[in-house]
Amino acid sequence: MSRQRRAFTLIELLVVIAIIAVLIALLLPAVQAAREAARRAQCTNNLKQVALGMHNYESAHGRLPPGRKGTSWGTWVIFTLPYLEQQGIFNAFNFVGNNTEGRGPYDTNFRFFGAANVTVAASRIGSLLCPSDVVTSPNERSFILGANTFYATQHNYVANFGSSVLLQPAIYPIGANATDPGAIAYAGAPFSDMGSPFVDIASVNFPPPSGGLADYAFSSFLDGISNTMLVSETVIGFNKDSRGFSWWGDGATFETYLAPNSPAPDRVNGGCSYPYQNNPPCIRLSTDQILETTFAARSRHSSGGVNAAIADGSVRFVKNSVHLSTWRALSTTKGGEIISADAF
Repeated sequence: MSRQRRAFTLIELLVVIAIIAVLIALLLPAVQAAREAARRAQCTNNLKQVALGMHNYESAHGRLPPGRKGTSWGTWVIFTLPYLEQQGIFNAFNFVGNNTEGRGPYDTNFRFFGAANVTVAASRIGSLLCPSDVVTSPNERSFILGANTFYATQHNYVANFGSSVLLQPAIYPIGANATDPGAIAYAGAPFSDMGSPFVDIASVNFPPPSGGLADYAFSSFLDGISNTMLVSETVIGFNKDSRGFSWWGDGATFETYLAPNSPAPDRVNGGCSYPYQNNPPCIRLSTDQILETTFAARSRHSSGGVNAAIADGSVRFVKNSVHLSTWRALSTTKGGEIISADAF
């Protein structure tokens, strides 16, 4: 007599498939969380390297690197490159231009998108990218100069420019606007009104004149280096959006006027592409509104917050829910605020 071979019934097979699907559904969030934790750890390490580079710069020069040289002639990214093992790219940047050279071919050639600096601005610095974000193609940032098209890259880290707006309007004459001669009074002046740790050296050549920025050494941080941020995060914007465009003076900064990942819009004197994909909200300012420029710190971490490098070399993850007064206090060097150790 032949024996009948036993096999799975359709119901049993469906039950097994359902159990496997449930296990995968339970396991997938854990795997995703582990991957995000690894990405956040890499981002933290990158920010530590940036903070260490700024410390080394401060030790060598007696002051922190300039935050920016106007809008177009270099940012803290350029000045810090030798301390991020990028001496070759630093050497390729030409610092001759500044905002007093006029508006002719000479001026254009020495801007970040000019012929003298096209190689640098087209470079992508791996240590300035957060793996939680998505890297855009250089084609996202293109500039046409005559018959030539040049492409620039974007990055994820931005320098702390204080608790107000980028250009710190307290240093402007009352009633000044973007078309008044007084509206360029910030050129070469430190953003000292709000106690930002970084300055604009728009009207001088690099290196800065000795002693000119000496007050911005760590020893001048009256609030203490453990209570002051140096660098935080931004997202890389798509479709010619300015967020993450760190070769450009405005795009290399963040201000704490808005909370981390604020639903309120960034106020941008440049590319603003919103709504577009998952770009954060923004408003494109008109010419007479540029004094209102401000960028929030932003990230694409699923845990809801941003990493911030503190001036003592530590990196803290600051939740979106941080109290706004605490967040703003962390951006000043001379505000005299008292910040609890568990406040952020």
